[in-house]
Amino acid sequence: MAFLDWLTSVARTRSPIAAASTTLRSRLINDPYYRLQSLEEVQLAVSLGVKIDANQATVDDWLRLPGISIHQARSLAELTQAGVQFCCLEDMAAVLGVPVQRLRPFAPILNFCYYDAESLVTIEPINPNTASVEVLLKVPPIDLFLARAIVQNRLATGPYRNLADLQRRLSLPSTVTTDLMHYLRF
Repeated sequence: MAFLDWLTSVARTRSPIAAASTTLRSRLINDPYYRLQSLEEVQLAVSLGVKIDANQATVDDWLRLPGISIHQARSLAELTQAGVQFCCLEDMAAVLGVPVQRLRPFAPILNFCYYDAESLVTIEPINPNTASVEVLLKVPPIDLFLARAIVQNRLATGPYRNLADLQRRLSLPSTVTTDLMHYLRF
């Protein structure tokens, strides 16, 4: 009987459905930006612990969901970056102009966490492309010398594309860049 059970399990693992499931599982684990193709893939992602925080999701995070367009993803990400917080699927449906039923299948993968901007533990990122020296000095890792260098370099050579661009242009050590990554948003 044990041999028959083993043979059955081997046959199942070699079936095309099992192979596809194993391949998808591997993709989900190894590629954090894999775009889910179906609601079945969303369910598998949830079973693997994949979650999207609706109030901190990037455009790439939103694009993981099947049926979300680039325009919808940009709208959602821009709103949360501007301080809008989504409390539920109904909020997202209102922003996207779609019926809430269309978003219900995404409920298991979405988290609606609340972030208090007035909290002492909440970090409000600063845009180094628009911030003055005084504003940059509010960032703990930035001293007067670095704040001035950020503004002077920006005025001389244009806005920073991202954190890597800022690091390269100012020749910042990796330790300083690591300290800055949670405080700056481009």
